[in-house]
Amino acid sequence: MEGDGWVYTVSAKSLLEDVFTSVSLKRSLEKDENSSAAQHPYVIGRCAIADDAAIDLASEAAAAAAPGWAAVPLERRLRLGTRFREELVRRADEFVEMLVAESHPVKLARWELSCLLQIYSEESIGWYAQQMHTEFEKDGRRLIVRRQPDGVVAFNPPQNAPAPSAALAVLALMAGNAVVVRAPRSIALSTLWILRDIAAPLLEEMGAPPGTLNVVCANPKQTLDRWITSPLIDDIFYIGGSQEGLRFQERCVAHGKKPILELAGNDGIVVWKDADITYAAEAITEAFYGSGQICMVPNYVLVHPEIADDLLAEVERQVAGVRPGYPDEEDVLLSPVRRSERFFGLLQGALDKGARLVTGGKRTELDGTPSETGVFLQPTVLRVDGLGTAREYDVVRHETFFPLLPVVVAEPGPDDVLLDRFLDFVNANEYGLRNSLWARDENVVDTFVRRVVNGGLLKINDSHIGFLPYLPSHGGTGLTGGVFGEANYPMLKTSHVQGISIAHDVSPRSAVFGD
Repeated sequence: MEGDGWVYTVSAKSLLEDVFTSVSLKRSLEKDENSSAAQHPYVIGRCAIADDAAIDLASEAAAAAAPGWAAVPLERRLRLGTRFREELVRRADEFVEMLVAESHPVKLARWELSCLLQIYSEESIGWYAQQMHTEFEKDGRRLIVRRQPDGVVAFNPPQNAPAPSAALAVLALMAGNAVVVRAPRSIALSTLWILRDIAAPLLEEMGAPPGTLNVVCANPKQTLDRWITSPLIDDIFYIGGSQEGLRFQERCVAHGKKPILELAGNDGIVVWKDADITYAAEAITEAFYGSGQICMVPNYVLVHPEIADDLLAEVERQVAGVRPGYPDEEDVLLSPVRRSERFFGLLQGALDKGARLVTGGKRTELDGTPSETGVFLQPTVLRVDGLGTAREYDVVRHETFFPLLPVVVAEPGPDDVLLDRFLDFVNANEYGLRNSLWARDENVVDTFVRRVVNGGLLKINDSHIGFLPYLPSHGGTGLTGGVFGEANYPMLKTSHVQGISIAHDVSPRSAVFGD
C-alpha cells in the first residue's frame, strides 16, 4: 500500500567510495521522489514508510488472518519451511547480493545464507514437527502433546542483520501464527525483499489468508509502542541490546504480551592444553568477522597456561589475514564501524588495568593502512593474566560488539583444579548464548558436557558460529534470552503447550479413584 514517503538504499560500496555523493543522493530523493538521482548507479532501491495508520492496519490484518491460518494442518504449514529453503537455494545469488549491498562482506553473506539453510533443513523441520505434535497410547487413551500458535507475533529485527533475522518469521508462520514484521528504516531493503519477494508468494501458493504476513518500514519506538498497547498483538520478538531488551520485557509483561528476546551474547571459547592450536585459532578469529558486530561471535577466550604463548602467537598470525575492504571482495571479513569511540575507551580501560596488547588497536583504511580517520578497526587481541580478576575487565564481562578480543590466561595449577575453575568461570557468565571448547582429552570433554549449564549451545572442537541441523539456533540464558530464553527454537517460543486425552470406554470414576 502507499506509504508516508520513502527511504532509499544506496550501496555499501558507494558509501566507502564517495560518502558525500551517496548521502546527497539519499537526501535529494527523500525531498523529491521524481529526482533524477534515482537513476544513479549508487541507488539500489527504496521502501515505503509506514505511518501510524499503516502500522495499526498491519496488526488488524494479522489478527483477522490468524484463526484461518492456525486452522491449516501442521503438516501443510511445515511445508512452508521446505519451500522457503528451496527458494533460498534457487535465489542464493540474489540473497548474497542484497546483503553485500547493505555492507555484509560477501563471505559473511554466504555464511548467513548457510545458517538459514540449516534452520530450514529437512532434519530441523522434522525435529520441529516432533516437538509440535506427539501422540501416545496409554490405558485406552490417545494422549496428545502439541503446541498451539500464540496468535499474532510481531518481529523487530536488528540493524546489523535484519534480513536473516526477519527470515525467522517463517518459523512463527510454520507454528500457525500470523506475523507482522518491522523493517528497520535505516536498512529496510533486504527485509522487505526476503519477505515480500520470497515468503509472501509461498503463502499465496499455499492459500494462506490475506494478512497472514505483514511488513512495515517504520520508526522503532513508534512501532514498538503501538504493538505493546495493541490488544491484537500476542508476542513481540525483540532483537537488540540486553539493557534495552530487559526494560522492553517489563513493558511487555505489564501489557500482557509474551516478550521473546534475542539479546547480547558474551560467548566464551575455552582452549585446553591438548587442543589443536591451529583449529582453535581459526575458531577464535571468528570473533572478528563483521568486525565483531554479530551477537554469536566469541567475545573472550580462556586458555590453559601451558599453551597460552603458542596459542596467542597462532592467533596473531591468523588475525593478520582478517582484512578490511569493499564488501564484494572475496577475502574481506571486516565491516566499517560507526561510533568507534567506545572501542578505544574499552581498549584503554583494559590496558590501564594491566592487559597487554597482542595485536591491533588502531583505525585503518580500506587497504589496511593504519589511519586516524579510517572507518575500519584493526582486529585487536588483548592478553589478560589471571582468572581471578578477569571479570573486573569490562571487555571480559560484557559483550563489546567490536573487533576486540581478550584472551584470559589462567594461573598455573593442577589440571583438575584448573578444569573446575574454567567451568565455574563459564557458568558464572551473566550472559548465555554459545560456549565452545577445544580439547582432545575425553574426560575434559565429558566433564564440560555434563557440567556446563550456561548458554543455549555448546560447541566442541568446531566452528563457534556455525549452524547445524536439530540444534537450537537462537535463545539462551541470563541477559541473552530473558525469561523465555531457554526455549531456543523460534517455533517453540511463539507457541504454547496443550495436552489432550481422548479416552475410549473409560469410566470417569475408575480414572479418578482406580475402582
